[in-house]
Amino acid sequence: MKNKVAIIGLGLIGGSLALELKKHFDWTVFGIDSSAENAKKALILGVIDEVSDFSIIESADIVVIAVPVNYGPQLVLKVLNTIKKDALVFDVGSTKEYICKKVVKHSKRVNFVAVHPIAGTEFSGPEAAIYNLFDGKVNIICDKELSSEKSIEKTMTIFNRLNMRTIFMNSREHDKHIAYVSHLSHISSFMLGKTVLEIEKNEKNIFDMAGSGFESTVRLAKSSPEMWSPIFVGNKTNILTSLEGFIKNLQEFKEMIENEDTEALRNSMSETNYIKEILNGIKKQ
Repeated sequence: MKNKVAIIGLGLIGGSLALELKKHFDWTVFGIDSSAENAKKALILGVIDEVSDFSIIESADIVVIAVPVNYGPQLVLKVLNTIKKDALVFDVGSTKEYICKKVVKHSKRVNFVAVHPIAGTEFSGPEAAIYNLFDGKVNIICDKELSSEKSIEKTMTIFNRLNMRTIFMNSREHDKHIAYVSHLSHISSFMLGKTVLEIEKNEKNIFDMAGSGFESTVRLAKSSPEMWSPIFVGNKTNILTSLEGFIKNLQEFKEMIENEDTEALRNSMSETNYIKEILNGIKKQ
């Protein structure tokens, strides 16, 4: 018999996972979404095989939770209360500590795997779902020791087939590190876009003068506020720490310009150039 996969949340990540699971495995993918319109779109676009509701969870072999992080914890508990004995449940949210704390004492905690596939675009909704979104990217599994070997093995089978490189991490450490390398990037992009919109009132000037540097830096500002505002609040402590460091560096850079200290500016930027060595090394792995 074909495995039944239920995907709750049919946006970019949930939809792209649905496409890949249909492509790589002989499984039937059922889609659940709080928006009937989104569910219908996903079906019409061929992202899922069938539209369903929560009743499918009782018989599902695999349940994927791909909803905004503020809904994730309660939804995982509801799913774990409903699944059959050997079902696998994993969420794909970008904050992990809180959701792991919420499920730690559940009798079916071993069925749950806390997953964060680090992949995405600035687009949202079922129409944003694409093939190969996860290809060559990193997947993080948190608090591995709290999941059963069978659950980890099933999860690894899925993400290995998607050509992802999986690493393991403590959920608290995950949230601390992701605040810097992902969440802060989105904040800086949103605020760069906001600053330009506030200062440059002539939209044609923005269009005419925005080079590739501005376009690439502000790309993330096109991301979904519905998805990102709960992430910023959910990872509040780590994000505030990262923002403090970012603001400190901005203030120091501002002072260098005010003092016309070209040597300090050059040294600051030269030291930061080292980031390209790190990123080039990651690409080669």
